[in-house]
Amino acid sequence: MSSRRHFLAGSAAALGLAAVPAAPASARSADSRAGGGRAAVRAPNLVVILADDLGYGDLGAYGQKLITTPRIDQLASEGLRFSDAYSLAAVCAPSRCSLLTGLHTGHAAVRANPDGPQGPLRDGDTTFAEVLRSRGYRTAVIGKWGFGPEQGDQASHPNARGFEEFYGYIDHGHAHQYYPQYLWHNGVKEPIPANEGNAKGAYAPDLIERHALEWIDARADEPFLLFLTPNVPHSPSDIPDSGAYASRPWTQQNKGHAAQISYFDATVGKVVDRLRARGIADDTILFVTSDNGPHEEGGVDPDLFDAGGPLRGYKRNLYEGGIRVPLIAWSPGRIGKGTTDRPTPLTDVLPTLADLAGAPAPADIDGLSAAPLLAGTADAARHNHLYWYRDERGVTSRADKQDKGRATWLAEAVRKDRWKAVRFAPVRDHNLPDGQWQVELYDLSSDLGEQRDVAAQNPSVVTGLVALMRSSWADSYPRKPHGLRVTVPEQASPAQAFTVSATLGNASAKPWTDALLTVRAPAGWAVRAITATGTARLAQGAKLTASWQVTAPAGTAPGTTWPVSFEATAGSAGGPLRYTGAGRTSTLPAAPTVDSWLSDLDRVSAANGWGPVERDRSNGRKEPGDGTAIAFGGTTYAKGLGVHAPSEVVYHLGGNASRFTALVGIDDFSTRQAATGATKASVRGDGKVLFSTGKLTGAGGPVAVDVDVRGVRLLHLVVEDANGNSAYDHTSWADARVTVR
Repeated sequence: MSSRRHFLAGSAAALGLAAVPAAPASARSADSRAGGGRAAVRAPNLVVILADDLGYGDLGAYGQKLITTPRIDQLASEGLRFSDAYSLAAVCAPSRCSLLTGLHTGHAAVRANPDGPQGPLRDGDTTFAEVLRSRGYRTAVIGKWGFGPEQGDQASHPNARGFEEFYGYIDHGHAHQYYPQYLWHNGVKEPIPANEGNAKGAYAPDLIERHALEWIDARADEPFLLFLTPNVPHSPSDIPDSGAYASRPWTQQNKGHAAQISYFDATVGKVVDRLRARGIADDTILFVTSDNGPHEEGGVDPDLFDAGGPLRGYKRNLYEGGIRVPLIAWSPGRIGKGTTDRPTPLTDVLPTLADLAGAPAPADIDGLSAAPLLAGTADAARHNHLYWYRDERGVTSRADKQDKGRATWLAEAVRKDRWKAVRFAPVRDHNLPDGQWQVELYDLSSDLGEQRDVAAQNPSVVTGLVALMRSSWADSYPRKPHGLRVTVPEQASPAQAFTVSATLGNASAKPWTDALLTVRAPAGWAVRAITATGTARLAQGAKLTASWQVTAPAGTAPGTTWPVSFEATAGSAGGPLRYTGAGRTSTLPAAPTVDSWLSDLDRVSAANGWGPVERDRSNGRKEPGDGTAIAFGGTTYAKGLGVHAPSEVVYHLGGNASRFTALVGIDDFSTRQAATGATKASVRGDGKVLFSTGKLTGAGGPVAVDVDVRGVRLLHLVVEDANGNSAYDHTSWADARVTVR
C-alpha cells in the first residue's frame, strides 16, 4: 500500500501569506519608524545553512584565529549569536534527523550513523519543510540529505518529505565524494561528465552553491524555505585551491580543511549578496549552524585550529566540543544585534520556523520555538533539560582519548541548567541497570571545559540527571498524524473498483476549522465517496479520514502507472492551510503467454532494501544490466535477479503458468565482499507461501527452487535478513524462469 506524501501546496498568495504577521512586533515597529510604511509585512523567507563538521571554535565570531570567516562574522555582529546552541548528536545522520523533525535522539527515527544501508525517516515523522508547505512556502533542500535508501522514488526522499526541489546527495556515504560521478536532481541521477574516469573537473560544492543561488532567483517573489547543506568541511579535505593557506607551514590536509571552512564562509556570503541583489534581504531570516563538532579525519588536526575553542571533545564525543555548535540568526529587517546564552538545541528549528511562517507544528515534538527570542523577548520558552544519545561504532584517536577509550560504548548525556552529566555503558545495551553505567558530572558554570568530574561530591544531582536520561529515552515513539497521508493500492484491475483513502491529522496545539478532503483520479475514471469528506472542526490531536471507491474503465491499458492525487484544506490560527498528496496505482502488466525468464518480464512492483533490483548481469549497487555476472560456486548464470534483503519482487502470471524454477542464494561476488551475509528466501503465490529455503549463506551455496504455480495470479519472490546484519545480504535468483502450461 502506498503512503508516500507529497506536499506541493498552492501559491503563497492563494493562502493569504501576505497577511501573516510573521515579523516580530519589534521589527515591524522599527520598520515603521524607518519610514518603510508597508501596510502589511510579508511572511519571511527562511534560509537554514548547515555546515558539515564545523566546530564551535571554527568561526572568527566564536574565537577562531587562524582561519578567516569574515562573512559569517559580519552576520554574527549584525544579528543574534547563540553561545549555547547544540546539535542533538555528535555525528551527522542523527543530528540532521533531529534538526528536520524536532525530536531529540531519545525519540527520533535515526539515532546513529548507518552501519550499512542508510537509515530512513519514519512515515509518521513531519519535517519542517512539510510544516511550511502547508502555508504555501516554496521549499528546497540543496546539498547533503543523508537519509536513504539511495533511490529517487521512496518515502524518505526529500521530495516525499516536503521539499519540492532537491539537488545534491541522498546517501550519507556518497556525500563524502567532492568530485562525484553524479548528483541527484529530485528523483533523477544527473551525471557529471567533467568527473568521469575519476577526473576532478567539477567540485560538487560549486554545483550546490550555484543551484542554490539560481533557486533563490527563481523564488524571490514569494515566501520560500531554503535548506542549504553543503558537505564542507567534512573529510576528505579536498578543495581545488588552498587559497590564502597555500603558503602556511601546515600539512596539505590542514590547508585544505582551512580552505573548506573559508569556502563555506564565502558560500554564506554569496547567499546574502543574492538576497540583497534581489531586494529581499529585509524579508529574509537566515540561520547558520553545524551538524556536530569538529572532525579529526583524513589527517586534519583540529587542535592546530583550536576548533573546539574552550570546549572538551570532538565529533563523536558527548562532551561539549562534540555537540555545542555555532548558531547565528540574521535578518536586517527583523532581528536585532546581540548574544544569547539560552541553551538552544537544533530541535528548536522546526517550531521556530513554523512560528515565523504562521504554520501549525506538531505538538508532540521536543523542540520549543525561539521566535520570541528573535523578536527581542527575553523570556523565550526554555527547556527543562537537554538530552543526547550516542550509538557510534566509528573511532578516531582524539575522540577516543577524550572518552578514555570508550568511544564505541553506548553513551548518554543530559544538561539541566548548569549541570551536565555524561554516562557510558560497558555493553551495548540501553537497558543495562543504572548502577552498571559509568557516570560523570560537570558544572558548566565554573568548568566549561568539563575537566573536573564532581559526580562523587553531588550524588543527588547525579541521581536526578540519570532519571532524566531514563525518561528521555523511548524504544519507540509513536506520533500523532500531522498533515496529509494517503493510501492507494499498488495494483488496479480495469472495471474493478478499488478503495483509496486520505487522512488529515492535526497534531498541533490548536483546533482547525472547515477541514475538507478531496481526491482526483485520471480522466474517465469513476470516483465515489464512501465516507464523509469534511468536518467543521478538527480538534487538536484529531484526524479526519475519508475513503473513495475508484474504478478504472474496462479498456484501461495494462502495465501502466496512474496518478491519484489528493488535497486537504483547513483553517488555522495562522491562516488557511493546504496540503496535497499523491499516490500511484498500476494496472497489471500482461501475463506471460510463453515460457519466460522473469528478468524479461515487467514487474508489478519491486521493494528492495538497498539500491535497485538488478537484472541479468547486474550485481552490487549497479544499475540493471551492469556489473558482475551472477555466479554460484564458479558457475555463471546469464539470467537472473539481484536483490538486497529485505526484498519483495512481484510478477503477474495471471494463472497462465505451471512451474517456477530458479537457484537462489548468496552469490560468489557477495560472498567475496563479506562472508557474514545470511538470508532466507520464499516464493509466494497470491499471498500463500509455496516454498521456503531456510537460512542461506555463501558457504552453503544456492538452493534449487521448483514450485507448482498453477492458478497463481501474482508471484512474490521474497528475501529476508537471517542474522540481523543486513549490510552484506545481497542475494541472487539465478535462471529464474516460469513455464507456461
